[in-house]
Parts: sequence; C-alpha cells; structure tokens
Amino acid sequence: MKQVVFSLQISPEEMLRYYRGEAAFVQVVADNGQRVRFAAHHLRPFLSSQGIHGRFCLRFDDRQRMIELRRLKS
Repeated sequence: MKQVVFSLQISPEEMLRYYRGEAAFVQVVADNGQRVRFAAHHLRPFLSSQGIHGRFCLRFDDRQRMIELRRLKS
C-alpha cells in the first residue's frame, strides 16, 4: 500500500464549484512532489464553514485506487 501526505487549503467559495458540478476532481502536490488527483466528493466529510484546511494522508493500492483519505492531527 502506498500513501502520500499533503496540505490542503480550499475556501468555502471554491468548494461550491465542486458541489455545483463545475469541478469533479481535486489535484494536489504531495510533500514528496508527486501530483495526485482524486474525486472531490471524498472531501465532503472534512468540509466546514471555513472550507477545508489541514494536512491529509491519502492511501492507495498498487492500481492507484484510493483506499483511505484522512486528516492528520496538527
């Protein structure tokens, strides 16, 4: 199993683009420099009135399928 760690800062206004269907995917650059793209709906559990802010760990299998996305403790 592979994983990448990244920081994410998305404003509430920007998250509206995902809810409206204007954008379906989020692309991030992980701490190791790797670009990772995943479906925006995976971020819904982390959405607050301030948007989404924090450090995250994305785990995926050898076929590049997402296994888990979790917020890391500060």
